[in-house]
Amino acid sequence: MNTPLLTVKNLNAWYSSEKMVLQELSLELDEHEAVGLIGLNGAGKTTFLKVLSGLLTEFRSDGIWFCGRPVKLRERDFKLCRYTVFAEDNSFQYFTFREYLSYVFSAYKKKLPDVSELVQGFHFEDYTDVLLKDLSTGSRKKVFLITAFALKPELLLLDEPVNGLDFESTEYLYKQIAGYRKHGTVLFSSHILESITLTSDRVFVLKDGQINQTFESGQMNAADIREALCYENDI
Repeated sequence: MNTPLLTVKNLNAWYSSEKMVLQELSLELDEHEAVGLIGLNGAGKTTFLKVLSGLLTEFRSDGIWFCGRPVKLRERDFKLCRYTVFAEDNSFQYFTFREYLSYVFSAYKKKLPDVSELVQGFHFEDYTDVLLKDLSTGSRKKVFLITAFALKPELLLLDEPVNGLDFESTEYLYKQIAGYRKHGTVLFSSHILESITLTSDRVFVLKDGQINQTFESGQMNAADIREALCYENDI
C-alpha cells in the first residue's frame, strides 16, 4: 500500500480560545492527485490552508506526516515542498511579476524556467513588468498562480483560486489543476461546484470544522455535494 503524501490526524485550530474553527479534522492526500475542499463561508477552508502553510500557529493535532515522516509545518524541508496561493494576497507590493518569480525560484533553489506558456494562458502578457501594487485583484492573483504552476511543488495549496479571474483564465486554471497530478498533488478550496467537479479526483466536504463527507472520482455531482453541504441554493 502506498504511503500517503500528507496525513493530518485530529487537527484543531482557532484564532480565539473561545471559538474553535477546526475540530478533530483528519485527512490523507495521496501522491499525484487533485483534491477539492469545498465548504460554505466560515467552514474553515482558509484556516486549514493557513495551518498547512505555517501561517497559523494556534493549533494542535495528534500528528502531521509528509511522505510518511512526522513534520513541523514551519521547518525548512517541508516549506520547500509546498507553495500556497491565497484567495487574497497583498504581499510583495513593490515587486513586479518577474522580480517575484525570480525571488521565489531563488528561495526554493530551483532554476528559473520559461513561463511564457503560463503567461499567455492566463492572458498576463501586458503586466509582467508592472508593480504588484498597481495590478487589479485578478491580475495579482495571476502572479501567484503562474508562479505556483511554474514551481511545481510536491504539494500545491490553492485557496479559492477562481476568485477574481476572467472567464478565459478560469478555463485555463481548470486545465492546470486537472493536469497537475503529473507533477504533484494539488489541494484547492472552493465554494464553486464547477471548479470541484471538473478537476478533482476526490472532494472533501468541510462542515463545522470537520471533514463531513468524501466524494471519490465517479461519485461527484452537484446535487450530492449540495446535499452534503445542506445548502439548497446555487453555490
